[in-house]
Amino acid sequence: MNLFSTVLTMLIATTAAQGAELKVLSGNGAKAAVRELCSQFEKATGNKINLRFEVNADLKKKIEAGEALDVAVLNPPVIEALIKSGKLVAGSRRDIGHSGLAVAVKSGAPKPDISSVEAFKRTLLAAKAVAYPGKGASGLYFVSLLDRMGIKAAMQGKLKPMAAEDTVEVVARGEADMVVVEASRIPGVAGVDVVGPIPEALQTRIGFAAGLSASSKAPDAAKALIQFLSAPSAAALRAKRVDPAS
Repeated sequence: MNLFSTVLTMLIATTAAQGAELKVLSGNGAKAAVRELCSQFEKATGNKINLRFEVNADLKKKIEAGEALDVAVLNPPVIEALIKSGKLVAGSRRDIGHSGLAVAVKSGAPKPDISSVEAFKRTLLAAKAVAYPGKGASGLYFVSLLDRMGIKAAMQGKLKPMAAEDTVEVVARGEADMVVVEASRIPGVAGVDVVGPIPEALQTRIGFAAGLSASSKAPDAAKALIQFLSAPSAAALRAKRVDPAS
């Protein structure tokens, strides 16, 4: 029996009778993975999850302002900041995984060459419209890359900073030639094809972690969910383009 199966068995034994309803606030980066794992948790335990996705920075402000929740799934620095402010329980952080940036195009469209830094630059410059997250870590990093590659000025008329919930979807509608975004944001969006990761020389790794709310009304079930989120099989995470935490 692997670790994931062992954890699943323990969770069923300890939480199935609770019938708790958990509120989970999550960043958009690992949306497909978090949604899938929360669904598995619900089925395994009988608990219900009210799951909402927003940009990390916006959720941080809302949690600091007192919004009720049980579990937060955010970038590790945000989790740590909320622990420091007392909104999340000290020592409750559990790393889930991380993801790099990738490129996607509309399904059926030719896949551009992004195999090297120079090829990636040529592809960006040749595009008519490039979508990226207008807020959040991956969007900020992508904009910094344009400056680093010396093409920021040339790209100004081509860039489409998008709301988090529409970053990839805009490409599926044909309103942008391509999107540069966390790879983990692409799974589950119909109408797009993954081209691949951006060149390794330009790559970054954006992490995802879970933390327990200090005001959780169902702390035992919330702790069980955090354990579940941080112990899936590597294959389960990689299927959603998340590399498991080491």
